[in-house]
Amino acid sequence: MIKVLHNGNCSKSNAAVDYLVQNNIPFEVIDIINEPLSVLEIKTVLKKLGKDVSYIIRATDKLYTDNFVGQQLSDDAWIEVLSKNPSLIQRPILIKGSSAILGRPFENVKSFVEKA
Repeated sequence: MIKVLHNGNCSKSNAAVDYLVQNNIPFEVIDIINEPLSVLEIKTVLKKLGKDVSYIIRATDKLYTDNFVGQQLSDDAWIEVLSKNPSLIQRPILIKGSSAILGRPFENVKSFVEKA
């Protein structure tokens, strides 16, 4: 089953969920805003993505631009920041088994689902 790391206030995240529903694809929503990921969960997601933490940081988010622009934090420090500030995590992230993708652009969602 596909897991969707989701923010209900995000149009891209909602589009991914809508696509899964419309295509009768079983999935589980993980609301990362109301149930923030732990440091370990974020590290696991990054491993499945095959990316470093900078890949999932929303540098356009107001919280980022107000508080983190120009900061040189270690990967572990960034992961800690993301666990405490889940709005800074790019979304949606789709996970199936040992693989994951960032659902931006939306075409990533379609190709991931076709392979899943």
